[in-house]
Amino acid sequence: MSERAGQTSRRELLKSAGAVAAFTIVPRHVLGGQGQTPPSEKLNVAGIGAGGQGGADINEIAKGANIIALCDADLRPKHREQTTIPRFPDAKVYQDFRKMFDEMDKKIDAVIVGTPDHTHAVAAMAAIKRGKHVYCEKPMAHSVAEVRALMKAAQEHKVVTQLGNQGHSFDTIRTFCEWVWDGAIGNVHTIHCGCSANNSALGQLARLSEKEEVPAGLDWDLWLGPAQERPYHSFYLPGRWRSWVPFGNGTIGDWTCHVVDPVFWALDLGAPKTIQAQVKDYDPKTQGDSFPMGDIITFEFPAKGNRGPITLLWHSGTEKIPRPKELEPERKPVDTGAYVFGDKGVIMYGSHGAGNVRIIPETAMKAYKRPEQKIPRAKEHHADWLQAIREGKKAGSDFSYGGPLTEIALLGVIALKLPGTKLEWDAPNMRFTNSDEANQHLNPPYRRGWSL
Repeated sequence: MSERAGQTSRRELLKSAGAVAAFTIVPRHVLGGQGQTPPSEKLNVAGIGAGGQGGADINEIAKGANIIALCDADLRPKHREQTTIPRFPDAKVYQDFRKMFDEMDKKIDAVIVGTPDHTHAVAAMAAIKRGKHVYCEKPMAHSVAEVRALMKAAQEHKVVTQLGNQGHSFDTIRTFCEWVWDGAIGNVHTIHCGCSANNSALGQLARLSEKEEVPAGLDWDLWLGPAQERPYHSFYLPGRWRSWVPFGNGTIGDWTCHVVDPVFWALDLGAPKTIQAQVKDYDPKTQGDSFPMGDIITFEFPAKGNRGPITLLWHSGTEKIPRPKELEPERKPVDTGAYVFGDKGVIMYGSHGAGNVRIIPETAMKAYKRPEQKIPRAKEHHADWLQAIREGKKAGSDFSYGGPLTEIALLGVIALKLPGTKLEWDAPNMRFTNSDEANQHLNPPYRRGWSL
């Protein structure tokens, strides 16, 4: 990319990432009214989803905030002991986040949403509508319509949001952007990226007819949330929901917000114009309750600003990222990460914020004169969110940035439902122009009793 192109992109992208706020967020002491502590004191935070990654987020945020309430639909004794609940004995415990808000609304400043994907939106929206700041695990939501609704609500209620793609706060993602903007590999045209994790439950489909009793301590109706009614089965939870389409978004949903984040920022990718999935031994009509063992999803991004069009190929599970000829035989390829191809070279990086970013081959890395740092370095991702709340600013990966990034993953999930079809995407109008069937998956209906 030319120096001029780099400068233009840098100015626009820093706005997107929150380094230059597009609008001023009202400090929380103005929003909260009586019962809210001033910004100089610790925030009172509630956690919805107390185990797994949600629990990890709670532990990190507890370093700079008070954890006053914890909520989890699964309070079976064994599961409860594996969550953060025992670590915070003074926090009030709930199963239903709606009841938590009803009882503790005025005491809560901010909320962490670390539930399974299908309940991200309903929990986050409930918090936003009450003026609570939100840290939400990735992907931001389970459908494109949910993403759009959350982005709109966060802006209207002027709350500070942060997507849980913690690599966005790493130094390495900033290094990657600076190299791309410096023209280290010229004009980028192709990206091969992905993750070797296999989030498929095809081998379990035959067991869907089995009947199991709901164990004591699990509120199955609440855990289902807005998902369509189905009987309980132990292979859904805890932790295994990601492989099931009604609850998770497979490998692409799990990893896009980490792996694609660096190129999304550096290249100002925006929305793709087409999406097409390739799969083997997978029929979404008979196996559509889960995800394929492997997939390749091709996204075509139109030219934008001073850069040309870009093709991004996502590789999941058994479909490995192809090894580039520029990588020396003795060097280990990335199994989760990306190779970014420009007309003057190649950059490789691993997961989470372009970890271990390098130009390849090594001779090219050694010959490259690295530019000066131009992007301000960030605090740790959770601390960045807390600081943004106190200062009334935007966090680095707020919903205005994390929403469009999440949409890429969700469009890929839809493409998996129509393998082989090149879907044409009209992002401003939120519709596919060539597939009514694909449009049916943009805003799936909620179960009765649930809404945003």
